[in-house]
Parts: sequence; C-alpha cells; structure tokens
Amino acid sequence: MLVQDPVQTRKKLGERIRHLRGRKGWSQEDFAHRAGLGRSFAGAIERGEKDIRIRTLCKIANILGINLSQLFKGTDNS
Repeated sequence: MLVQDPVQTRKKLGERIRHLRGRKGWSQEDFAHRAGLGRSFAGAIERGEKDIRIRTLCKIANILGINLSQLFKGTDNS
C-alpha cells in the first residue's frame, strides 16, 4: 500500500512552484502579486509550510500557464 506523506508532498510542491516561478523570471513578490497572494504566504507555500486550497492551486497553475496536473509533476514520493 502506498502511503503519501503530506509534509513531503507540500515541500516538493513548494520546490516545484519555486522552480516554475524562477523559469518565468519572477521574483517571489512578482509571483505573489500575480497570484493575488501575500508575499509571506507565497514564501511559506514555496517552503512547504502551508497547506494550499484547491482554489489557490488553480490560481497558481493559471498564472504559471500550466494545467493543475503539471503543477504536481515530479512531486510524488516514488
């Protein structure tokens, strides 16, 4: 049976978001503004410290110009 670790999943998702933001050439502040998030909250997401609602995940995927499933690419624990 596969067991997902939510803490590790959050961290990997945050790393993925940071990577995608960097590819766009955006600062964390630019990213937060575009996504309608506070900069400190955006930083906490990238550090894997915050659980994220589906609504926020959709906003992030939309501003990055990717599908929601692409946001999770490479975040599994396998």
